[in-house]
Amino acid sequence: MPRVRSRVKKITWVISISVAVVIMIAATFTVKDMPLFDDFIFMAVVVAVFPPAILDYVDYRWKKSMDERLPDLFRSVVQAQETGMTLPQALEEASKRDYGPLSPELKKMANQMSWGLTFEEALQKFGKRVNTSLVRQTVPLIVEASRSGGYVEKIFAPMGSFIQTTLRMQKERKAQTRPYIAIVYVAFYVFIFTVILLFKTFFVQMEGDPIIGFSALTPQEAWRIFFHMSSIQAFFSGLVAGKMGEGTIRAGLKHTVFLMISGYAALKLIAW
Repeated sequence: MPRVRSRVKKITWVISISVAVVIMIAATFTVKDMPLFDDFIFMAVVVAVFPPAILDYVDYRWKKSMDERLPDLFRSVVQAQETGMTLPQALEEASKRDYGPLSPELKKMANQMSWGLTFEEALQKFGKRVNTSLVRQTVPLIVEASRSGGYVEKIFAPMGSFIQTTLRMQKERKAQTRPYIAIVYVAFYVFIFTVILLFKTFFVQMEGDPIIGFSALTPQEAWRIFFHMSSIQAFFSGLVAGKMGEGTIRAGLKHTVFLMISGYAALKLIAW
């Protein structure tokens, strides 16, 4: 997975929201009093959320891959140190190996030290570029050890163990929260099933009833209300799923898009 810079994310948000606003304005002036108006608003919301959700997922996979390769990097540095290499030499040797998306950053770090940057400066620049949760935790510790005049090489072994433990705890947490994410999906689809069943067996059969027809909702009005309810529930259920699963609301955008589109398709193809 390639890296997605924060600047690209911001530009994507601006473009997506701008396109969504244009769709809403166009719908307001063209189909405001028509049933298609809700479809246009729904499409505008999906357009505003879908591209940022894709980029956020790609960036999440990149950061996850970076964190997972850190223990291998630290292990290689320790092995190189045991052979008598200096720390810059160990990092330069490690940059020649394949560590996935971590390799280009290591090469850049090795080049910066060859150009005259100190180990501490190159490491701080590396931390700013990568900026994952584990890198933010490990880089300051290594820098402080370097400033205190200790043997920086000896830090990499326990640091690798720390990262492995942290990754294992993250996997366990994700495994524990997966059932709750499944509950969010099940609850939404049970709601959709109930809506379809209610619509098919009640509102459609009630259309044209001479006794209550004048005061009851028409099937079109009922479908519109159910459509609004399902879209709102899909949007916020996805955000909740992301918060529970990955710890951030932004991570729930992909769940939001999937739930909204699947709920829309179910109501369009089955209920209406």
